[in-house]
Amino acid sequence: MMELNKECMYCMKDERRDDIMIEICELEVSTVFLFKEQTYTGRCNVVYKDHVKELFELDSQELAAYMNDVKKVAAAVDKAFQPGKINYGAYGDKMHHLHMHIVPKYEGKADWGSTFEMNPGKTYLTVEQYKEMIETIKESL
Repeated sequence: MMELNKECMYCMKDERRDDIMIEICELEVSTVFLFKEQTYTGRCNVVYKDHVKELFELDSQELAAYMNDVKKVAAAVDKAFQPGKINYGAYGDKMHHLHMHIVPKYEGKADWGSTFEMNPGKTYLTVEQYKEMIETIKESL
C-alpha cells in the first residue's frame, strides 16, 4: 500500500468525498461509488486503491486489474439501466488520485452526443432511491 495523501479526499475517505458520492462496494483494486448527482442515471466512479496520479504509473498487472474493475462496473451499469452509450472520464486535474467516471448516456436526454457535465447539480434522489439504485448495480456486478 502506498502512502496516503493527506490532501486527497479518496485517501482520507472524508466528507468531501461522502458529500458527492456513496460507496457501493470494493472490487479487486478499486472502490466503486455512486454519484449522488444523477442527471446521468447510474453514474458511478471507480477509484483506484492507492494514491496514483496517472494510469502509466501502474505496472501491466495493476493496470489490467484496474481496467477489469472499470469493465465490471460499466457492464453492471449497462445491464442495470440500458443506456445508449457509456462515457468514461479520467480527468483529475485537481484531484490527483486515479479514478474513472462511468457515465451512462441516454438518447434524447442530457448531453447526448456531447461531453457529460462534471456536476450538473440538477438531479438528486431520496435515500431510499439511492439504496435501490445501489442494490440494482450490485445485483448486476
